[in-house]
Amino acid sequence: MRDPYDILTDLRAGRRLAAEDLAAVADGAAGGGWSDARLGAFLMGAAIHGLDAAQTRALTLAMLDSGDRWELRREFPGLVDKHSTGGVGDKVSIVLAPLLAESGVPIVMLTGRGLGHTGGTADKLESIPGLRQELDRDSAARVLARTGMALGLATAGIAPADRRLYALRDQTATVDSLPLIVASILSKKLASGAAGIVFDVKSGDGAFLPDRSAARELARQLVEVCGELDTRATALVTDMSQPLGEWVGHAAELAESFACLRGEGPRDTVEVTLALAIEAAALVGVDLAAEALRQTLASGRAMDRLRRWAIEQGASATWFERPDLTLAPLERVIPARRSGVLARVATRRLGLLLGEAGGARRVAGEELDRGIALRCRARLGDTVGAGQELARVYLRRDDPGLVERFAACFEVADTGCAPPLIASRVPA
Repeated sequence: MRDPYDILTDLRAGRRLAAEDLAAVADGAAGGGWSDARLGAFLMGAAIHGLDAAQTRALTLAMLDSGDRWELRREFPGLVDKHSTGGVGDKVSIVLAPLLAESGVPIVMLTGRGLGHTGGTADKLESIPGLRQELDRDSAARVLARTGMALGLATAGIAPADRRLYALRDQTATVDSLPLIVASILSKKLASGAAGIVFDVKSGDGAFLPDRSAARELARQLVEVCGELDTRATALVTDMSQPLGEWVGHAAELAESFACLRGEGPRDTVEVTLALAIEAAALVGVDLAAEALRQTLASGRAMDRLRRWAIEQGASATWFERPDLTLAPLERVIPARRSGVLARVATRRLGLLLGEAGGARRVAGEELDRGIALRCRARLGDTVGAGQELARVYLRRDDPGLVERFAACFEVADTGCAPPLIASRVPA
């Protein structure tokens, strides 16, 4: 391997790095041979000069190979995975996994915790008492064999190079570099060894990449690199200009997930889930119809599958008889300030405000309040009257100033409409 100084010199000059150079970066990140200063310089150079498709693939593979690779498709040939770039109210993973498992498509998802304004699936699932989310290969394979699904947090052995680079991207203002995003996502997603991966790439105000064209380009790169690394993939670009579903907040979103699994969920959450389920199944040669999936939800079988999985991963069986998902006690209504049409929702800001109210961690390891919640009573494009309830927040403390900032996130105008729920598709 070349000296880090020489690699960084070439990168600064805009010269193309070879696969061996990118492997040296990943090895230096995982093994500690590269300092934070050198890794930060690499991230800045990569963000400024960019990485082409071959370099992105090489960096992804090097970061993937820096840790454990489970290759679960050897034992579960039709295994799929799903990844969302995150949003406000996005509880699709909790609904999708048991729906696919009940439909005969095994699924593994190594989920994450909340990041910034978005809520993490792992944080939502922690509302289930006793649930063990830390998964290594053996435990993932065991629960897959017994329930057809495995959800949880990856062990530290998965993509250790990404762990260091991910932490430094925020400090070096390189978070929005598409090649670095692709390498980060795929170095973790490909580690489980699923045969197919479906991506839900969000666009709109509450998305990581608000611009729809940037979201589509990320989707294209994710699908392309997966294919080059022997994993079939497809992607949907979906809307995050408003919260997905009616509820936002950990306990509230888990309750809404249960409603979806009983066939009673909000239209947008169900539609995105069904579309992703059909895409994921097709990647492994299974043809699922939307109507059959709706019947699976309405029958309650998907909810039974989730309960069986949760108990297999340590959850309390008695808790599911009467789930305790209590919300914070102070309810504050957000009314429309005028009549008209709900034209805009500052979705990212809503997520940040819920975190400020206690619904997110400010530092790693901090406790969060799972009862903090927001319920959206109007959707973009809805006609509303002056004083009509647009939303309702559930808080632990009485804070009129905070409620006013929530209210400022909803804009009523003379005209407005909702963007398409599914904007585009990137095929395998």
